[in-house]
Amino acid sequence: MWKNEERPLERFIEGAVAEAAERHPRGGWWRKPLLATATIDERFDILPKIAAPDHLKPSDLLPTARSLIVFFIPFVESLIKGNKKGERPCRDWGLSYIETNELIGNVCKGLADILEDYGYSSALTPATHNFNEEKLMARWSHKHLAYIAGLGRFGMHNLIITPMGCAGRLGSLVTEAELGDSRLIETEEACLMKAGKSCGKCMAACPVSAFKDDGFERRRCWDRLKENRADIPYFSDMPISTHVCGKCAAMMPCSFKNPVLSLKDHPKVHHEQ
Repeated sequence: MWKNEERPLERFIEGAVAEAAERHPRGGWWRKPLLATATIDERFDILPKIAAPDHLKPSDLLPTARSLIVFFIPFVESLIKGNKKGERPCRDWGLSYIETNELIGNVCKGLADILEDYGYSSALTPATHNFNEEKLMARWSHKHLAYIAGLGRFGMHNLIITPMGCAGRLGSLVTEAELGDSRLIETEEACLMKAGKSCGKCMAACPVSAFKDDGFERRRCWDRLKENRADIPYFSDMPISTHVCGKCAAMMPCSFKNPVLSLKDHPKVHHEQ
């Protein structure tokens, strides 16, 4: 019988990330990960409206799905600091992208294997490049799933800000196991500007001004990512899919934490969505 209070999923992902860091020749790119779960219910009906019109439902991946699992692997401070300088991403940002994609895949498989040992099927999608390149909208958006599960909240940079910040990567899968809700975000907003405070540093850091007060210019951002891969000499030995920038996440108030949590006048989350 499944006993979620024993935290087998959390213990596995924490161990998997720590082991990957130990094996890494430079000590790894990652900090301790976060994992949240959510019961699959009517909350997911909003996905076509807030993500993409053709966004998949959990049941499209697995008809018998009962729960969503979504996790966040935050980057170490040295990597984020290294990507702050200049208008182009550093080589390590590209390397960390490649290696984190592999880690996310391994974590998803490991979580699915654990659930299978308990008799539950699971289904998952790739860590990245699972989107329509014409519309630039994902049919399985880890970010929007993280929002629904309460792992984080969107910032002005269109990234999810978790209790461990926004500088990192997300992964997700669905399963037949009934895992319940384990919301981690503690405030209604996690972005200072969305909480009505002064900031906008991520918007100012974008080298192509893709972020506006009234929205996100996806095409401008995507063109820059492709340009970085094509034009930067020290990315030439990386996979063609190494589309990275990360300037909006580098050394921001929300890079390592939820900055709204320290605001005394901002409401905390006390209810389900």
